[in-house]
Amino acid sequence: MTAAEALRAAAQRLAAAGIEGGMRDARLLLADAMDLSPDRLTLHLPDTIDAGVIDRLEAAVAARQRRQPVAQIIGSRLFWGRSFKVTRATLDPRPETEVLVQAALQHPFVNVLDLGTGTGCIVLSLLADRPMARGVGCDLSDAALAVAVENAQALGLHARTRFLQSDWFANVSGRFDLIVSNPPYIAADEMAHLAEDVLNWEPHAALTPGGDGLAAYRMIAAGAGARLHAGGRLMVEIGPTQAHAVSDMLLAQGFESITVLQDLDGRDRVVSAQKPAQDNAKAE
Repeated sequence: MTAAEALRAAAQRLAAAGIEGGMRDARLLLADAMDLSPDRLTLHLPDTIDAGVIDRLEAAVAARQRRQPVAQIIGSRLFWGRSFKVTRATLDPRPETEVLVQAALQHPFVNVLDLGTGTGCIVLSLLADRPMARGVGCDLSDAALAVAVENAQALGLHARTRFLQSDWFANVSGRFDLIVSNPPYIAADEMAHLAEDVLNWEPHAALTPGGDGLAAYRMIAAGAGARLHAGGRLMVEIGPTQAHAVSDMLLAQGFESITVLQDLDGRDRVVSAQKPAQDNAKAE
């Protein structure tokens, strides 16, 4: 069997299972089974594949038919041009979150705090593009932190990154030029409407805080001022209907220059705010 024949068969099976983008997923799964970079797969489609590749592809396609996300099957996801390890303990990094990274890189910073770091994709992407910066990533999940540490080591950023277990700001000390976060923001009554790929495979604690979905923003808004230098910035990813509520929370805490940024689909995606240059808060 050639790789091209295996690709067609895998794509047909995924399409028959109702998987949208079946050909795209089949290409990623086949490339992983052949131990190839996806961008090199086309060059090898005429190749005859051995039984080992066929078995690996079979197992991967079966997992995808069960709606397991491709990133979990192959163990990684490209984000901001770099590969990040992904497991069931972490959210699958999404392209929409790159809006947050892009916005953060438009301003100077030398130290950054990432709340709810997960894979570490946000803080590590920022540090990779700012060689003089240092960062802290915190998460409540020890399993997620272990993944983030692996990603930092793989990217050669472990010397400039510290990861710690913390319930938001609870174990965080010092001040930062920049605080970023992609917190859980899905309301409890929205969970049932999520795609099976998300609902059945990604950690619910990283998806929803329960209730109206805004609990994490209340904690971040209340605690960020004491952890930012004067003039420091706070940037958070939001759900597409939450811009007004989150902006109001930050305004009530004394933040200024509050702006809402959209993703490529025109949906509200990031709220950015700045701590006033006159700093009256005391850091612990």
